[in-house]
Amino acid sequence: MSIRLVIGEDDSLIRESLKIILSVDKDIEVLGAFENGREVLNFLECNDSDIILLDVRMPVLNGVLTTKEINRLNKGKVIILTTFDEDEYIRDAIKFGAKGYLLKNTKPDKIIDAIKMVHEGNSVIQEDVLKKISLGIIENNSDLEDLSIFTDREKDIIKEICKGLSNKEISKELFISEGTIKNYITSILQKTNLTHRTQIAIKYLNIIK
Repeated sequence: MSIRLVIGEDDSLIRESLKIILSVDKDIEVLGAFENGREVLNFLECNDSDIILLDVRMPVLNGVLTTKEINRLNKGKVIILTTFDEDEYIRDAIKFGAKGYLLKNTKPDKIIDAIKMVHEGNSVIQEDVLKKISLGIIENNSDLEDLSIFTDREKDIIKEICKGLSNKEISKELFISEGTIKNYITSILQKTNLTHRTQIAIKYLNIIK
């Protein structure tokens, strides 16, 4: 079954280019491409989707607020398209449940790979974006949680998440089952009041050694 994709991008050239390029992949079906978040949500009211690719800055309703509403309605998984000057937007998108974060200059084959990875249940964020945002979080937060709240095994899990590994990859790396890893991640999220694994990576990338 094809991955049902919706695109939200206000630049008509980028929007149509994405629609054409992504439609070429046999595993992706582009259901629609829209110029603002409100049009995306209007479409999703009557249609189901798997992945929504959103520009973070759009008129009428931006990518962050659109992500919040999509997550509330459980209408699919969001991948954000961003540029380097939009740290605050991305932090809010993370809070509202976006699963992927890509720079707008990302090559088409990498965008396709990210769409497939997020569809499979992984979170995807480019290394440059991750480092930039995590540095900003560290600079702006002096009250980061004491690492002593974590067990040694939880710290091991956090390290692997910060490397961008999936649960399956962590399982092979640490020789424990995927089910056990999910339990550890649930414990980490509960201790930190975070909501998903990408937030763990961003918060602890530069402090877990």
